[in-house]
Amino acid sequence: MGIVNVTPDSFSDGGKYADSKSAVNHALEMINDGADIIDLGAQSTRPGYTEITPEEEWSRLEEVLSELRKKTDIPISVDTYFPYVAEKSIENGTDIINDVSGAFSDEMYSIIESSNAGWVVMHNGAGGVKEISEFFNKIITDCNIKEQLCLDMGIGFGKTYEQNLELIANVKKYKKEGVPLLLATSRKRVIATASNEPDAEKRIFGNIAADTAAILSGVDIIRLHDVKNEIKGIRTADEIKRWIR
Repeated sequence: MGIVNVTPDSFSDGGKYADSKSAVNHALEMINDGADIIDLGAQSTRPGYTEITPEEEWSRLEEVLSELRKKTDIPISVDTYFPYVAEKSIENGTDIINDVSGAFSDEMYSIIESSNAGWVVMHNGAGGVKEISEFFNKIITDCNIKEQLCLDMGIGFGKTYEQNLELIANVKKYKKEGVPLLLATSRKRVIATASNEPDAEKRIFGNIAADTAAILSGVDIIRLHDVKNEIKGIRTADEIKRWIR
């Protein structure tokens, strides 16, 4: 899952792809490099971010989504927790809603259920293996759309450094059978600390290490900024995983 941030303030690439032409071209480059899904985000969720309105988020997304949908058939995900933006996005060709709210919303659920779109539900806040497992169980129980769900343990969202590492290392202890699991560590603070790399764009090797550990434990989708340089590590980890007995 290749990340395209249509924002002026994302922690790692804010402003680079804020206009529709550069965002679409970047997405197409990622697809050419091997991305299977493109994840569009129009609001930064970095620590200390300032929330924008649903209308502003959609205004940033609308043209990018429209133009990208004309140029590719691969699944497009939109990173939003606003039901308004989710509904507008699905109406305009989005296949997946990537919801980082960490809360079960009846309104969002209704939109997802009626549209048959995919729904990535992320745990948001402090917690280790036990808490994430319980949260995932609750989401699956509360939903009647298990086949549309994908779960995300929420690395970097309110968790301590130790909790982040515990979750990456122990995927098998909380992954739920029959539900895909997404890992999103790309360029985050846990990688910066573990690899001693302050420059977000140079955390490639740290990310490959984290991705490999998680893939071997059962993660299905890797959300990342640098498809070109990380995909070889991801594919190798996936091949090794096939030989685990």
